[in-house]
Amino acid sequence: MKEQYYLVSQLPDISAAGEKSTLPITEKYYRDLCSRFLDEKDIVILNNLSLLPSRELESTGSSFLDAWYSNERALRFALAQVRAQKMKKDAGSIPVSISADIVQAARTAVGMDSPLSAEQFLYEYRLGVLNNMQPLDSFSTDAVFAYGIRLMLLERIKKFDKEKGTDSYHKIYDTILGEK
Repeated sequence: MKEQYYLVSQLPDISAAGEKSTLPITEKYYRDLCSRFLDEKDIVILNNLSLLPSRELESTGSSFLDAWYSNERALRFALAQVRAQKMKKDAGSIPVSISADIVQAARTAVGMDSPLSAEQFLYEYRLGVLNNMQPLDSFSTDAVFAYGIRLMLLERIKKFDKEKGTDSYHKIYDTILGEK
């Protein structure tokens, strides 16, 4: 991987950004800035950067992203399996290739009473995984992609609002009951 000193030096620190604080950068700005420094191959990878991995295993061109997507795919599969088991639906068994910590994270999240608490737990879990996978070379292209994943995770968790969620729940519930 190439070194991206000038690009990385322009990216603000978001590692300490909390769920309530304002981010110093948007995903749109991040992508625009990266597109000025990355070569065509890496821009293709950047344009496909997402929190949602493809269902099939396919190489992204980045060893870091391949590992991240593999982990995220396993987590999503485990969540689906555990949710199905909780609803007494036929879910099959969880493949042995999925690690015990991923299964435990899925069980913990599904076992929570509040969907918001579950999302916050999964956010923290994903950040922990990202921190463990973080490339050692802070100026590599993989480090730039890891920054993008972290930024997208932060932007996603900031969209959760307890008051808006409660209002939406009541509107949907009232519609189902035929009230109002």
